[in-house]
Order: sequence, then C-alpha cells, then structure tokens
Amino acid sequence: MEEQFLHFNAREALAAAEAYESHIHSGGRMLVALAGAMSTAELGISLSRMIRSGKVHAISCTGANLEEDAFNLLAHDEYEVVPDWRGLSASEEEELYRRGMNRVTDTCIPESVMRHLEARMLSVWSAACREGLRKTPADFVFEVLDDPELSDLFQIDPERSWLLAAKEMGIPVFVPGWEDSTLGNMFSANVMLGRLPHHDCVASGTDQFQRLMDWYLGNHGEAGGRPSVGFFQIGGGIAGDFAICAVPCLIQDVKKEVPFWGYFCQITDAEVSYGGYSGAVPNEKITWGKLAAGTPKFLVKSDATIVAPLIFAYVLGD
Repeated sequence: MEEQFLHFNAREALAAAEAYESHIHSGGRMLVALAGAMSTAELGISLSRMIRSGKVHAISCTGANLEEDAFNLLAHDEYEVVPDWRGLSASEEEELYRRGMNRVTDTCIPESVMRHLEARMLSVWSAACREGLRKTPADFVFEVLDDPELSDLFQIDPERSWLLAAKEMGIPVFVPGWEDSTLGNMFSANVMLGRLPHHDCVASGTDQFQRLMDWYLGNHGEAGGRPSVGFFQIGGGIAGDFAICAVPCLIQDVKKEVPFWGYFCQITDAEVSYGGYSGAVPNEKITWGKLAAGTPKFLVKSDATIVAPLIFAYVLGD
C-alpha cells in the first residue's frame, strides 16, 4: 500500500489507515459503524482480529450484520454462491425463494439457519419477559452464543467471528433499527402470535442511544489526555447516522461539554445528491456539531468489501 497507493481513492485509503493507526497509538478509542452486508461478506475474518487486538472498542451495526455473523458461524457450509448473480432471471430467483435460499448479491443464506436461531432466540426472549429484564439485541445474541453446546455446531473457525470477538472482549454492540432484520421480524411475529407477552424485553433505539452516549462519556479521553473517540464508518445508513449523533446530542441537548469525534473515515460508493446523508462529504458534519474543522477526515469512494480489509490489514501490521 505504501509503495503503490499514491493517488485518488488509493491514497485516501492509505492516509485513513495511517491516521487510524496513529489514533490508536495515541490511546484513542475507535467505534466502527457497520452497514451493508459486511458480515455476509465475511469481514469478520479481519474485524475479529481488530477487536481482539484492541483496535476496535465499540460497534454500531444494522440488525442484518448482527444476525448474519451468527448465521455464517452456524451455517457457512450450507451457503450457496451464485457467481453470475447479475444474470439471474425472475424464474431463477423464484426457485431460490422456493428452496429457502435468501440471496445477498452473490451469496444465498439458507432459511434453515434463520429458523434454527429463531428457536434459540425465542427461549432467551421468553426468559427475559418472565424475569422482567430488558436487554439489547446484541446481548440476546451473546446469551445464545454462551451456550457451551453451540460451539459443536460452528462451521467456521470461531476466531473469524466478530460477534464472538466482541463478546470475548466485552465491547458494546449497538443495533439501531433492529426491527429491520430477520430476527427483528421474527420477534414481532412471536409477539403477534402470543408466544411472547410484549415487546418490552428488547431495548429500544432511544434506550440504546442513551447507552451509547454513556459509553462516549466514559471513553472520549479528554480527562486522560488521549484523543476523543474515532469513528470508522463502513457504508452509510442507520448504523452510522445513529452512532455519530451521540456527540451533538450530548453537547446541544444534554448540555455536556465533550469533544467532537476525534477521527472520521467513511468507505462508501454513495453519491452526494438529493440531500442523501450516506454520500455526504465529511465537512457537512461540521455544521451539525459532529466533527471539528481540524478532525482528521477521510472519505474513500470505493467498495468496502475490498477497502475495509486492506485498511484493517495495514493497522494490524500485516
């Protein structure tokens, strides 16, 4: 990378990696916002190493990324890859649906693993309802992964699961908009069917947002002389939008004097158009009180399935 990544998006990716490394070496914490289908893209191969190496300290992810790391852990060998996915006809797509193969670009996830996990999740959801407990979506998945018998069913090396890495390292995983996921759909269906008495056992988005702000207050580093928390965003959408708002909410609404995010990098292929946030340039975030003018800022306009593993490999010293 240092020899060849000299211009354009390549240079930006290298600069982002160097600044990430500098941020961590200075004692800063890093939050990773995970959008897209990065778990199905098996980003866990490198993200798990980043977490276990102390280079990622919190995750904000979509419900899909939360569950799809678990799906991959339990059913990797049953996945199907469709190399010519752009050429599939409607009838071929219908046949995949008939066989219970849910397609994510070129990769099909079997419905059987979704139903397998649903049964295990229903057990922990029911227990929480009975005991009057309220947990985050990630905490419930961690509880299922705690089952010692489950490891016999793993189809990948557990070292390649970012969820297991997060559980082992005790880092928080925030899941905004969890209802927009397979497990979120299943949870609502089970309440409708009367198998669960209510929705209250799962922490809401606003509940999780407060937990994120509490985490930021304890990790922004100002008192300890280290940089404030960095923000590494893969893709766009709610995983990033939710988490980055913690700082302006603390400053403007909670009236707390906290520093802005201390580093920012986003990998996206979204364009700046029609008011869209996913492709907005980092400087727009200055006007919202998220970043300072002097915050190290990087925008890599590229494919995150290629660029994120490269940046992680650089930070890991590979």
